[in-house]
Formats: sequence, structure tokens, C-alpha cells
Amino acid sequence: MLSGALGATAAALIFRKRILAFFAAHVGELSPRRTAALTVLLGAVLGVLVSISSVGAGALGVTAIILLYPRLPTARIVGSDIAHAVPLTLVAGLGHWMLGSIDWHLLGSLLAGSLPGIVIGSYFSVRVPDAVLRFTLATTLLLVAGKLAL
Repeated sequence: MLSGALGATAAALIFRKRILAFFAAHVGELSPRRTAALTVLLGAVLGVLVSISSVGAGALGVTAIILLYPRLPTARIVGSDIAHAVPLTLVAGLGHWMLGSIDWHLLGSLLAGSLPGIVIGSYFSVRVPDAVLRFTLATTLLLVAGKLAL
């Protein structure tokens, strides 16, 4: 399931223009009210997925955001999705802490590598061309999806 979600996100990044053209031709432009309602629904779905599987915010959220906000550049979509993930994962993490399902050593090790990585990734994400960022994200997602599928 996760492999499929990551592959779908990679495909959405690679074929963004074609998907948006298909969406525009068959659905048209959504009204601001409908976009807002669908965004809230997306947030609810992502909240459930992140809480039960740690998957959703990045893997599925980016694809849906691309369709809901087709004029936003990739860096803004990724940045918004990451900013959304912070409180989302905080609440999910607190729930898992209360259930006693956190390995604190693993958490510390992940943070030791992730925090410097976040700074480096954020710095470069706004300084590289949109096409390069989409290609890099899609390649990474496809590699991980392929590994998970095996």
C-alpha cells in the first residue's frame, strides 16, 4: 500500500502538467469554497493516515495539493505540506507516547540526523529550479517505493 502511494506521488510529480490538463478538461476549476472544503477533508484523511501508519502527509498530501492548488510552485506545496505535518505528527506522536509505543533511543537517533537534514533540505528547496526539485523528489519516491515493494 505504501509503495503504491509513493509511486502515485512520484507519478504526480513527473506528470504534473498532464494530470493538471486532464483535471482541468474533465473537472474544470474548482470554486474557492469547494477547494477549501476539499482541503479540510484532505486534512482529516491525512490525520487518520498519519496516526495509524505514519504515512500520508507527504506521500498522499502532495498529490492532492497539486490537484487542489495547481498554480502553486512545488517548493510552496512541499513547504506547506511540511508545515502541516509538524502539528499533525506532534499530536499523533503524543498519542503514541500516551500508549507507550515510542522507542526513545530510535527517536533520538532519527532526530540527530533529521534536524541537520531539514536545515540543508530547506535551504536548497527554495534555491533549485522547480523542475529539478520535482525530478529529485520523484526519483527519491520511486527508489523508496521500489525498495518497499520487494
